[in-house]
Amino acid sequence: MELNGVKEYVLPSTTDVLIVGAGPTGLVLAIDLARRGVPALLVEKADRLFPGSRGKGVQPRTLEVFDDLGLIDAVQRAGRDYPRMLSWEGPDGTERGAEWDMIERSEPTEGEPYANALLIGQSRLQEVLHAHLRALGGDVVFGCEATGLTQDAEGVTASFADGRTVRARHVVAADGGRSGIRRALGIAMEGEAVDPKPMLVADLLLTPDVIVDDRNWHVWRGGSGGGAVLCPLPGEAGLFQLIIQFDDENTVPDTDEEGVVAHLTSLTPIAARQVTTVVWASDFRPRAALATRYRDGRVLLAGDAAHIHSPAGGQGLNTGVQDAYNLGWKLERVLRHGAPAALLDTYEQERLPVAAAVLGLSTRLHRHALLTRNSQRGGETRQLALGYRGGPLATGRAGALEAGDRAPDGPLPRGRIFDLLRGPHFTLLAVDTPAPALASPQVHVHELGAYEAYGRGLFLVRPDGYLGWAGEDATGLHDYLASLGVPQLP
Repeated sequence: MELNGVKEYVLPSTTDVLIVGAGPTGLVLAIDLARRGVPALLVEKADRLFPGSRGKGVQPRTLEVFDDLGLIDAVQRAGRDYPRMLSWEGPDGTERGAEWDMIERSEPTEGEPYANALLIGQSRLQEVLHAHLRALGGDVVFGCEATGLTQDAEGVTASFADGRTVRARHVVAADGGRSGIRRALGIAMEGEAVDPKPMLVADLLLTPDVIVDDRNWHVWRGGSGGGAVLCPLPGEAGLFQLIIQFDDENTVPDTDEEGVVAHLTSLTPIAARQVTTVVWASDFRPRAALATRYRDGRVLLAGDAAHIHSPAGGQGLNTGVQDAYNLGWKLERVLRHGAPAALLDTYEQERLPVAAAVLGLSTRLHRHALLTRNSQRGGETRQLALGYRGGPLATGRAGALEAGDRAPDGPLPRGRIFDLLRGPHFTLLAVDTPAPALASPQVHVHELGAYEAYGRGLFLVRPDGYLGWAGEDATGLHDYLASLGVPQLP
């Protein structure tokens, strides 16, 4: 209901899934559950969505996730291509120097339609996700801080700071790197300091007469006290993300507006009067850490609550979104279709090794050449090669693919393969071979002509776009589907 134009939220007493934290991970999970008809409650202790651009890169694999969720057009409209880096030189930092690409550019292919990362500030991405969630009938309950959890065999009782409680069948902690739920569960984070030098990140609004423009990502290296970069952000004229790394390990960055401006003016030729607003600021020391486990009974960790990354390579936000995408369909199978609860164990079994590999990549990129022309990010950051081969839900191989691989896109006489996959269902692709008899409302069956990216065979695509099962004939297919609670009509 609304009171004096302000929406008031009434917490339900029960829900199937309670999601704590309305960052990109929590929002994507809420969207996925909403389209599946799974009752979910998304709560956020702050009084609004996060206002800054802590993360700002959406990788190609995440763009494929947004394609499946029906979000790709809105996300692409809100973002832009990454600009080229520009080094500013000279004694006062006002001479234009060399330009280079931070990100290795790729061309789209039939199998990989989204070739390059999209630049979009986290706050702007969250606005797009929130709008989509509301269009599906969901929302975020703001100002709702979870303070405690009590589990039993049937569910979880969550307590909130205002004294209210909610009973949920499962809880997902997407409440960030300092996750209160993770700490309450006693789940440790193991990792290391990536770099002892402190960093500052902030979003700034600059005046039109400033030396920088929105055509480049601007770099000042080797100044007195550290280096600075300013990256233009889409959505508002004059909006930039500032990142500073200080040379002195003992520096304590000042995140107040005056302090941020002072840091900026000490390292760049930008004048204090040219900063109209410091939208948001934070300081940190780059760290890589991974939760020792992702599940405690009916509570699961996702996003930064499970893994903390260096910002290098733009991997953290994307890994969290893909955590949610992996988890959503599994929660539905257990909650609505009678799949065994052990299916939720495969979430950790699949996602924890991926996060470990991504953490290693982020750390290598950070240490290799921060703020230098040698820090170009290659194809490994696009996350298209990540998969679940050899995992607990990967059975068989056929043609050019093995179970666990990402399902490639491709052209069809009408549309493309991703059009067939879009939605919450399983998809059986019979490529250059007849489709078997399969009567299940939850599996869409399509016969396709020869296509090299797949080769000849049968390919069962999970709801998250990875092959769960593959074979030259249907031997074992029905048993595989039955293990996931997929009904098959006689």
